[in-house]
Amino acid sequence: MTTTGKIELMAPAGNFEALQAALDNGCDSVYFGVEQLNMRARASMNFVLDDLPEIARRCQEKNVRTYLTLNTIIYDHDLSIVKTLLNKAKAANITAVIAADQAVIMTARSIGMEVHISTQVNVTNIETVKFYAMFADTIVLSRELSLRQVKKITEQIEKEQVKGPSGNLVEIEIFGHGALCMAVSGKCYLSLHSHNSSANRGACKQNCRKKYTVIDQESGFEIEIDNEYMMSPKDLCTIDFLDQVIDSGIKVLKIEGRGRAPEYVATVIKTYREAIDAYYEGVFSQEKVSEWMEALNTVYNRGFWSGYYLGQKLGEWSKESGSSATQKKVYIGKGVHYFPKAAIGEFKIEAYDLKKGDKILITGPSTGVQEMLIEDMMVNDENLDKATKGDSLTLKLPFRIRLSDKLYKIVEA
Repeated sequence: MTTTGKIELMAPAGNFEALQAALDNGCDSVYFGVEQLNMRARASMNFVLDDLPEIARRCQEKNVRTYLTLNTIIYDHDLSIVKTLLNKAKAANITAVIAADQAVIMTARSIGMEVHISTQVNVTNIETVKFYAMFADTIVLSRELSLRQVKKITEQIEKEQVKGPSGNLVEIEIFGHGALCMAVSGKCYLSLHSHNSSANRGACKQNCRKKYTVIDQESGFEIEIDNEYMMSPKDLCTIDFLDQVIDSGIKVLKIEGRGRAPEYVATVIKTYREAIDAYYEGVFSQEKVSEWMEALNTVYNRGFWSGYYLGQKLGEWSKESGSSATQKKVYIGKGVHYFPKAAIGEFKIEAYDLKKGDKILITGPSTGVQEMLIEDMMVNDENLDKATKGDSLTLKLPFRIRLSDKLYKIVEA
């Protein structure tokens, strides 16, 4: 739990843009993968070993905890990489490792690194919590539990004083928002069988997100089903019953999304930060929930449902491929220069048009994610209302931009 006594809001970070977005929008901790051996190994968004000191530095400046995900199945040929990763993480002052394989747990404990138990382990009862408390200070429960089951476990931890290696009571973590898949706590073999690409090694081919038909083998008739996307669940969203989530006694709320864009991280973390703070300030209301849901709908999602927390036995399936977001971003150009005295940023327009009144998004490894409305603009040193491809655009900005920054226009989806 945070020093404020509030539950910890954990953000995903797939790259430095997303990391900065998480830090700027009020997360208490971040989790990330380094190269292979994490459950997003196939994603283009992964850090490398040499990024660890910079990740730690940025997070320490904001008093944000850092968690390295090393939660895949481990083979013998991975063991030397595991040791290298953990030693580098320890040297960089990364707070903890999220692990599922006993080899990772044992190696981390041997070098005195804090361990968090991944949802891949499928912890579903107090006795299993007690077992892993011998090695770990935080345990992510199985995704299939109801809040009633979660609460029973947190009450037993308190009652029986179940403590981790740190000497503190074991903290329970659950998923609060983001993608769910049809597998039990993310353990799936579809991708392995169809493509020899193991989801449990971070190389999922996402078979479950595709359209399927069911055919009777005897008659050849296609069996009628309600939904072609019969294995693709909607995204988890708990913001409308966040009060019940906090009341269940959990200490960490995890936002899924290491493979999603930085603006997704910015919007979701900002929204859940507001909701958590509202709960502790006694102003959590259905009116606010409606506003938060509207914000969450603007970024990538497959539709929302409450997972298994409220006791549903079956999943709610998405009705279409891809995102149901109400907004999307369109690439416009890139950063060229920043004039600090005048607080002006210069961009090169490389695609499409931009005009006064447009909503823009600027992202970059140091800039994170910044949104704003264009009120005034200079185009090729003239005060114009519109910029087109090839133009030089300058804007008054309350933040510094860099050469690597990208400029987008936000439009209705």
